[in-house]
Amino acid sequence: MKLHRNLVFAVVDALGFIFNDGEYADKVVEKTLKRDKRWGARDRGFIAETTYDIVRWKRLYAEIAEVKAPYTRANLFRMFAVWAVLRGIELPDWKQLEPVPARRIKGKFDELSKIRKYRESIPDWLDALCEKALGDALWTKEIAALNQQAQVILRVNTLKTTKENLRKTLLDDGIVAETIKGYPDALMLTERANVFVTSAFKDGYFEVQDASSQLVSQFLDAQPGHRVIDACAGAGGKTLHLAALMQNKGQLIALDIYENKLKELKRRARRNGAHNIEPRPITSTKVIKKLHGTADRVLIDAPCTGLGVLRRNPDAKWKLQPDFLEKIVKTQQEIIRSYSQMVKPGGKMVYATCSILPQENSDQVKSFLASAEGADFSLAKEQKIYASKSGFDGFYIALLEKN
Repeated sequence: MKLHRNLVFAVVDALGFIFNDGEYADKVVEKTLKRDKRWGARDRGFIAETTYDIVRWKRLYAEIAEVKAPYTRANLFRMFAVWAVLRGIELPDWKQLEPVPARRIKGKFDELSKIRKYRESIPDWLDALCEKALGDALWTKEIAALNQQAQVILRVNTLKTTKENLRKTLLDDGIVAETIKGYPDALMLTERANVFVTSAFKDGYFEVQDASSQLVSQFLDAQPGHRVIDACAGAGGKTLHLAALMQNKGQLIALDIYENKLKELKRRARRNGAHNIEPRPITSTKVIKKLHGTADRVLIDAPCTGLGVLRRNPDAKWKLQPDFLEKIVKTQQEIIRSYSQMVKPGGKMVYATCSILPQENSDQVKSFLASAEGADFSLAKEQKIYASKSGFDGFYIALLEKN
């Protein structure tokens, strides 16, 4: 592979924003790709994938390159050089890339690969926390799986098309997608492609949504004609799935504390042809109180550490702080106790997170069932999804029924 100066410089600039300025990797990559209109699909792919790769393996590469944060521009070039050498890419004779002892890099890589926190490139505290929570064997497998690049998974929008029809439509654009056993609405691309430029996307035939995430809305058992509340709707990936499962019949209230996310949901709902969604910002506790005892189904896709989706957001490993877990567990507890009161007798509620930690998952459900607010509820079923076992994102889903 021949390295091109403008592409390598774009990667190094992006890493500076992510590592030194604390910006989110996905936003930085998005912004970087708009820098030069002449870049083709291959150039853009190189920038995005190389940036994510170095973010994913930051600790390992920094250790091999012998550099420490905050990183100078020269430090970032050294980390890039480590990335290139480990991939067998010949380094060009540029003044930014000082001669790199390839043998020493490979030797150091072999040595550090024997230690999990370096091999999997994770902070000490996170490694210790997850080992304690999941046990050494499961955590070792799980973090290895979470460091793999995530596949591109689509969810067919059944309000507009069928799985078979979508496959054929994508094939016309040269995109090959396969069905996944056990995931009724999912298609997986055999090769990465920019699906957002396809006519199928613009026509609302699909959304990009991981296979594990698609199980959440199905778990809720929402039926056409129900009153369903998505209590932490965000930009609405799961809300849109619920609208399709309800066949656009009934009422689907999408709540969130962030009004800008609900605006994005409105835009997506129009493209999806989902007409039964009613976005409502949570401006005060009154919004929830008004809905007490009125919903057939309530979905709580709770805010969490996001440890199950590190494949998609590798920079979360570096952004997470030890005290965040403590705060988020408290928030989850408040949310489930407050929002559960919207479920009517005989109704059902799903509590879900994209985390793999029991503190955020089964422990939260047990704590809720033991509380005054959870007294009328019982646990119908739960599913702990690990990336190392499913091949998709890590998730937790619990279905609770109200007597």
